[in-house]
Amino acid sequence: MSSPSLVCTDLGVSWPDGTDVFGGLSVTLGPGRTGLVAPNGAGKSTLLRVVAGEIEPTTGSVVVDGTLGYLPQTLPQLTGRSVAELLGVAGVRGALDALAAGDASEQIFAAIGDDWDIEERSRATLGRLGLGHVTLDRPVGTLSGGELVFLGLARELLRRPQVLLLDEPTNNLDAAARRRLYRAVDDYPGCLLVVSHDRLLLDRMDQIAELHRGGITLYGGDFTTYRAAVTAAAEAAADAVRSAEQHLKRQARQRQQARERADRRAGTAARRLPDAGLPKIVAGARKRRAQETAGRTDEVHARRVEDARARLADAEQALRDTDALVLDLPDTDVAARRTVLSVADVDVVIGTRRILAGVNLTVRGPERIALTGSNGAGKTTLLRVLRGEVSPQRGGVYVAEGRVAYVSQRLDLLDDEKTVAANLAAFAPSLSLTRRRHLLAQYLFRGDAVDLPVRALSGGERLRATLACVLSAEPAPQLLLLDEPTNNLDLAGVAQLEDALRAYRGAFIVVSHDDTFLDAIGVDRVLCLADQALTET
Repeated sequence: MSSPSLVCTDLGVSWPDGTDVFGGLSVTLGPGRTGLVAPNGAGKSTLLRVVAGEIEPTTGSVVVDGTLGYLPQTLPQLTGRSVAELLGVAGVRGALDALAAGDASEQIFAAIGDDWDIEERSRATLGRLGLGHVTLDRPVGTLSGGELVFLGLARELLRRPQVLLLDEPTNNLDAAARRRLYRAVDDYPGCLLVVSHDRLLLDRMDQIAELHRGGITLYGGDFTTYRAAVTAAAEAAADAVRSAEQHLKRQARQRQQARERADRRAGTAARRLPDAGLPKIVAGARKRRAQETAGRTDEVHARRVEDARARLADAEQALRDTDALVLDLPDTDVAARRTVLSVADVDVVIGTRRILAGVNLTVRGPERIALTGSNGAGKTTLLRVLRGEVSPQRGGVYVAEGRVAYVSQRLDLLDDEKTVAANLAAFAPSLSLTRRRHLLAQYLFRGDAVDLPVRALSGGERLRATLACVLSAEPAPQLLLLDEPTNNLDLAGVAQLEDALRAYRGAFIVVSHDDTFLDAIGVDRVLCLADQALTET
């Protein structure tokens, strides 16, 4: 059998309204692990759906050599079905049961095919993915979101695909689940294409495919190697732009100087003509020759200026959108020994389920705390207790005087119908219009972008707008609570969030399963919520 491969040739996709997603995209992938990266909205998931056959391309072709498997970001609603049905093995199991009951018809053997060991393979695959406790007859609706992700992956692996597509597979997985998925990726032997913003996952890739300006560039090595290459290219591009700008200024200056010299010579010649005693026809011929020479010289300099402009345009074309947040938030200072928050013996019961039992926590000064734990452990509930949204059945919560800001997973703090500028005005009414616009520019909202309604913003833009309002509010927050803030952010958005949190000088508690992100923002305490209790790790 030939090596598994995926070949896209001159691939283009346009939406019905004529909007181009990408065009002329060509790439060839063979055996190995490839990570696909790009900003949100660039077309990563669309490309995977085209390869999977869910979307018909506008132009070009896709050729897959080998059986194809595809795990989308969101699995279809299958709550009324069993695990075996979602895995796609229910028919074979039924045929095996019928054969055992004495039905040896041709149809039964056709239904079984080569899958005589489907029961054993299904259980083995579930076990490798940490779902050994899940029976094949269990209703899908009783599984957690993380378990569903692994169930979808198990479904694809049971088909033995030679080419496998994974779209954001670690979204919403806790740390333990992510490690299981990493192992599954490491063990996969075929052609693997993964869309992800998970930097630890991307560092397990053999190469990185960057979707940029409608085309794909391949970089050998993992994400860390790719990022170093992109940084070096960006620095070289910036140097090229500065050089091209200086060259353009020099050419424009030389053209102006040449014009001024020609004008001075023409003026001097005109003043001397009456004293030269030349016939008018000779004097006129000299004047025309001087003007023609000056015109030719100006044309030469004009071409040089245009060439310099073209060189600058080419250099600017190579530049990337690498805007970083550069913030100064002095009002968010918190004294080192000040008690910002104190939680004593807190119990929380929701319905019949005890979520928290005897939880204690003290936050002093500008501490940076990571709150970790498995999905469903109660991390979001604890943040809501700290904010005052949920009242404990026992124990107490003390919050020092000063503002507590809460950024939920839903990013629903702002008024969707108001503009970015109007939202900031509501949070910081005493700031002048000029100061508010300066603050928003720091969060990369410039020009007309400040007048966009919040409902029109992307996920990353909404997070930046929320941070601008929260961190610039009056009074400034002394404690910031963030619940999975990197979910669904692209890599540039995560970097911008890291910039903002590094500039913040108050205390924060952040729920995240992204270890790279936690390292980048300088977390100095890690708390784990497990079995209803909070412990420091």
